[in-house]
Amino acid sequence: MNSRVEHSKGASQADVAKYAAAVLLVVAGVFAFYWFEAQLATVVRSVIVALCVVGAAAVFLTTGKGHKTRDFFSETRFELRKVVWPTRQEAIRLTWIVIIAVIIISLMLAGFDQVIQWLIRLVLRQ
Repeated sequence: MNSRVEHSKGASQADVAKYAAAVLLVVAGVFAFYWFEAQLATVVRSVIVALCVVGAAAVFLTTGKGHKTRDFFSETRFELRKVVWPTRQEAIRLTWIVIIAVIIISLMLAGFDQVIQWLIRLVLRQ
């Protein structure tokens, strides 16, 4: 957990303008995708949308929340380096355990379903 405590003071006017610009970039990309449907190929229109989304992300990263987001991902990457990942053999063994557990539970639920169906038929016949 991060030990730093930061108090939110709200977004500055510049940040709000950047948020609006980022949203407008995404909206413009989606608008262009449908507006140029007859004139441009789908691949070209998709590239336009992708460029607008990348531009919006770049604008967002210049805001205060964007800086905090970058710090968060940086800290996350640092923490992931500390993780002790399972070996291939452990992963395979645990995968088999999960598969067997799922099969057993699904058979139990199927059995319960059959019993409930039998009870309902028994009650409805009388």
